[in-house]
Amino acid sequence: MTRPNRLLADWRICLLVLMGLWAVIYMVGLSRPALLDDADTVHAEAAKEMVQRGDWVTLYANGVRYLEKAPLMYWGVATSYTLFGVSEWSTRFPLMLGVLAMILSTYGLGRWALGSEGGFDSGLVLATALGPFLFTRFLIPDVAVGLWLTLTFWLFLVSLEQTKLGQKPARWTCWGLAAVCALNVLTKGLIGLLFPVAAIGLYLLLTGNLRHLLKMRLFSSAVVFFAIAAPWHILAALRNPPQGNVRGFLWFYFVNEHINRFLNTRVPRDYDTVPLLLFWALLVLWLIPWTVFLPQSLQEVPRRWREFRAQMTRRQRAYLLFFLWTMVIVGFFSLSTRQEYYTIPAIPAMALLVGGWLQRERASAGDSRERRSGRISSAVLLTVGVVIAVVGFSLLFFSKAPAPGTDLADLLRKHPQDYSLSFGHFLDLTPQAMGVFRVPLFGFSLAFLLGTFANWILRRRGQAGPGNVALVAMMVVLLACVRIAFGIFSPILSSKDLALAIREQYRPGDQIVVIGLYENASTLNFYTGIPLHSLRVPGGNMWYGTQFPGAPRVFETETSFVEMWHGPQRVFLWAEEEDPPALRGLTKYEVARRGGKIIFSNQPNSSGS
Repeated sequence: MTRPNRLLADWRICLLVLMGLWAVIYMVGLSRPALLDDADTVHAEAAKEMVQRGDWVTLYANGVRYLEKAPLMYWGVATSYTLFGVSEWSTRFPLMLGVLAMILSTYGLGRWALGSEGGFDSGLVLATALGPFLFTRFLIPDVAVGLWLTLTFWLFLVSLEQTKLGQKPARWTCWGLAAVCALNVLTKGLIGLLFPVAAIGLYLLLTGNLRHLLKMRLFSSAVVFFAIAAPWHILAALRNPPQGNVRGFLWFYFVNEHINRFLNTRVPRDYDTVPLLLFWALLVLWLIPWTVFLPQSLQEVPRRWREFRAQMTRRQRAYLLFFLWTMVIVGFFSLSTRQEYYTIPAIPAMALLVGGWLQRERASAGDSRERRSGRISSAVLLTVGVVIAVVGFSLLFFSKAPAPGTDLADLLRKHPQDYSLSFGHFLDLTPQAMGVFRVPLFGFSLAFLLGTFANWILRRRGQAGPGNVALVAMMVVLLACVRIAFGIFSPILSSKDLALAIREQYRPGDQIVVIGLYENASTLNFYTGIPLHSLRVPGGNMWYGTQFPGAPRVFETETSFVEMWHGPQRVFLWAEEEDPPALRGLTKYEVARRGGKIIFSNQPNSSGS
């Protein structure tokens, strides 16, 4: 065995490398940039109010019941706030711990099913893939879903192995599987149970092994599942019962947020869905740069399941399950409403598929099929790298650095019809705006070109392992450039600077009003601690909570807003227009502007500010 193989066989070295990559990629710059409007600070605010109220059952945001989400992510962030205080760092820290746990779990499952090198390669793929990094820039629970699915399917494969050895699956295996399914339900709702049931059911059906379910200690496992998953749901239902015209927690959470959302009939319909072809294409993009190795990895998926069920190796069983894991998630959201990040829980499965093939490529010798396939893939990736470099360097050549003090928003072309997508605002970028991103654009383009070129050269020389190292190094630089670019763009996505300007002027009794939905400017609520009013027809995250008796008044009409503006207290108005219709004919003063957003007030700025 060669020295690199001996190193990869040592799990302690593998863990140190993977943890080091996680620290460099995910933990550096954890306090920057500011939290974003919409999901990021809506979720952070719910966790903050959980601590302030001492209520860990019913979620509140902006002082209004927020009943549409499962609680586990908020419990994690609230615990972080309790231990470390409220900050950007403490908001993101639990999510980053989830990323680390997902990487290490993927390594552990890969090591168990594919061997030490296959597990390590799977961990490398996941740690450096583009998608998980992008969708940990704001606070969403999908990484945790990927973690629980990884552990669930690992335990299921262990149960198959125990049965193959003539044993009944151990209690710890069955109960552990039930426990992680319950944690998944507490993370993302019923899909935390649906995805495992669907993938495992398909596996057993395709292999003609449905009787395996009878060996899984179903009764005691169900007790474990409900002991973990049921208490919060019961308490939430008891504390938020139907009241008058309000149907309560159970209808809103289970019917409206699960069934109606799947059928695209949820009320209010304040969301959009990614076109299906784009949704499929993005799944491939999220695995960059390792996507090029995915086609050949799928060749390892066994096809004649029933005939060879008894002869299937541990690796073959795992490959079939990883494939079904991916297909169930992609298939489910292909039939439902979908956002770009909904496939993130499938990325560990794809990383395991690719990691297993990378191990086979490295283990092969001479001019084997695996080596030839790896060279072809590296050539395809180099072609992509050349195209990206040409486009990037062309933008650098034709763009100019803006004058000092230029607001990036002044260089953008707005496309509000696309803002319901997670990265819709990035479609506003223009060639002129690219001048603001010269440093990260240069680093991104050069890293992609050099990394793919080095990978191509090394694989042509038969050095697949060093080729993988070149891609890992490329992604470390590339993701650092993405982080820098995201920080530059963050004033467009965040209203933190405006919140700080309001805090300088704020006096008790002052009011903040948002033209549009609360979530459009939720950063103001998080950073000031002041509840927001919404000048629009009731809708969005606040709609259902305001239907409960005793809920605070959140939505303002044109008439009530004019009365407020003429009242004695100071009013701050968040707007995205120079001359918003709501202020026409009214006296107004500008407090601050940044990122295409403006704060107006009905009173002049305080002296000395």
